[in-house]
Amino acid sequence: MIAYAECEFKIDHSHSLKEKRAVLQRVLSRVKRQYNISIAEVDHQDVWQRTTIELVAVASSKDAAEREIHRALKLMESFPEWEAISIAIDFM
Repeated sequence: MIAYAECEFKIDHSHSLKEKRAVLQRVLSRVKRQYNISIAEVDHQDVWQRTTIELVAVASSKDAAEREIHRALKLMESFPEWEAISIAIDFM
């Protein structure tokens, strides 16, 4: 089973692409290190205060894949540098 999530975040205190990328680097590397998740920025690469991230988890069951996605999302939402605008989860 494949679970994926598309998340849009607002980074209010970012005043440059360099600041945005520092936040992204920290969050994405931490998620990759802690969970069996593929994760990447897929939209708004040239916008300072906004980003769209996609996560993908592959597991033998829907429950396992969904659990891994939810754990990763919980970690991502715990970072104070940004705020989730929207999160959509789907399965294949």
